[in-house]
Amino acid sequence: MPNVLLLNGSPNANGCTFTALKEMASTLEKEGMATEIVHVGHQDIRGCIGCGRCAQLGHCVFNDLVNKLAPKLELADGLVVGSPVYYASANGTLTNLLDRLFFSTPFSKRMKVGAAVCSARRAGTTATFDQLNKYFTISEMPVASGRYWNMVHGHSADDVMQDLEGLQNMRILARNMAFLIRAIAAERERNGLPAQEKEIAYTNFIR
Repeated sequence: MPNVLLLNGSPNANGCTFTALKEMASTLEKEGMATEIVHVGHQDIRGCIGCGRCAQLGHCVFNDLVNKLAPKLELADGLVVGSPVYYASANGTLTNLLDRLFFSTPFSKRMKVGAAVCSARRAGTTATFDQLNKYFTISEMPVASGRYWNMVHGHSADDVMQDLEGLQNMRILARNMAFLIRAIAAERERNGLPAQEKEIAYTNFIR
């Protein structure tokens, strides 16, 4: 069964971000996907220090939630990253985790389907949405989209439950994500993944 990992980047385990992710998870399960929501936003997660030890160890030198999530991400067919908006940006704890999770893991994220979900009382969601999507697009991960940008609004979980447009878009996003996961799996079975160039080109204009 295809599976989707959903990360709740809010410190609040059952708040606005969780409410959006739960709506997605429920729809994904109806689409035949296994789901797991992992609460990460309350953890003490330091940022990457650029030591490069992960290239030797195959995992991050700091043995915390990042290394525990790595095998879940490796097995996942899709990744949903949910964040509250802080100063028109994602939660710093979450971005620390994503920086290290994406950089330190040796396995390919290629063709895993990604989706970002943002929650705010009022504004800053589009900047946060753009920020989170960059983790996917640098990793050859197709990005699932909805009918609108993937966001919900409200000051509390009860408020989000009244954001009917936001919740509807979470369901649309989940169905589109499930479709992409199934389509990629079918094409991989028939023809394999797109050809890759073996040599990685690095351009540096400093002489």
